[in-house]
Amino acid sequence: MTFNPLEQRGIPLDRQMRTWRELDVSPIDPDRCDPYTRCRIITMNGIEIEAILFSHQMARHCPDQDVRRQLAQTRAVEAQQQKAVNWLLPGVASVLETTIAYEQVAVDLTAWVARMEPDPYLTQAYQFGVLEDFDHLYRYANLYEMIEHRKAEEIVQGLTEIMPGRPTKYHHRNPVDNVRDPYDRSRADPLSKLHALTIMSAEQQTMNLYLNVGPQYMEPIARQLYQEIGLVEEEHVTHYESLVDPGETWWEQLVNHEYNECYLYYSFMEQEPDPKVKSIWELHLNMELEHLRIACDLMRRNDGREPEEVVAPELPNVLTFEPNKSYIRELLATQMDLTTLGTGYVREAHERFQAMQTMLNDGDRPPSERVMEQHRDMFGREYRLETEGEHPEPSLRSH
Repeated sequence: MTFNPLEQRGIPLDRQMRTWRELDVSPIDPDRCDPYTRCRIITMNGIEIEAILFSHQMARHCPDQDVRRQLAQTRAVEAQQQKAVNWLLPGVASVLETTIAYEQVAVDLTAWVARMEPDPYLTQAYQFGVLEDFDHLYRYANLYEMIEHRKAEEIVQGLTEIMPGRPTKYHHRNPVDNVRDPYDRSRADPLSKLHALTIMSAEQQTMNLYLNVGPQYMEPIARQLYQEIGLVEEEHVTHYESLVDPGETWWEQLVNHEYNECYLYYSFMEQEPDPKVKSIWELHLNMELEHLRIACDLMRRNDGREPEEVVAPELPNVLTFEPNKSYIRELLATQMDLTTLGTGYVREAHERFQAMQTMLNDGDRPPSERVMEQHRDMFGREYRLETEGEHPEPSLRSH
């Protein structure tokens, strides 16, 4: 069944504000929930935060007071949506448990997008990034066992493997080599625009989380690992945001944001097994349909264009959280040694890359390597979850 959000009517904006009682949602049970329910919550929190931040930036660049008031009204509802979504996460979960769930999102969301992306250049960008988030999951899982003496398999529940990806120490690149070529807004598949916006938003929220929670640890190695991976996530945000055509007008970007929220809430509503969470996805979809209608009217009035010129006439196939083990293993076997040069990819550690490594490390081993050394000293091994057999790269197999 096709679903065209441009033809749907949602809840009128003046009926969308909720009371404190309605916003006080019951959190999921971390010991009984589907891991992908948690992944959907984390994803939509990042999407809502991007919607709020974008709306603020647009308002700061808009001289029309009526438009700024309209943005403020919609943004207030987006802020409530973000609270309802993010407050579904349980307070009993530790920061490291949430971190591991964030990296599970990064792995399976980005891998799925890479598999479905129609543009080969954009596909390569997602393939490159997912191998780095895959390694972050591995480093944090070892830190988790060191600090909390628990295993990350309790969180990912075997849906996502945990083993080395592209080593984190090789993620630190010269900033100019993190800027990719953007898609062409006049020719890009509408699905490509949704993919880029989704992954950029998710990585942005991961970056923000690490920047804020890292100093909350007392253990030096934990503080240092969050600092290192937080810097890599900044690189990833640069990597992904540069895929978006900067020639898109503010009105076009607004429509893309609202359309993407409709797409994701519809996708998650279709696959959510938790009735309580599903009802929130359905409610927010009906709110976002009205936000999209308002954004389309603003584009017609201020940009002189119809929304059908920039978005798809119907939603693409639903975005799905599912295991991507074989796909990740294929990438591990073929793309581990890639780095970036300019807007492309190479297999050699070129001069700019080596200079960045020398400057940053200054003769020291980075935290991502030291956390593994400390884990091996403590347990006599490293932590892995290899459900499909040995690592596809022989040099990275357990000894």
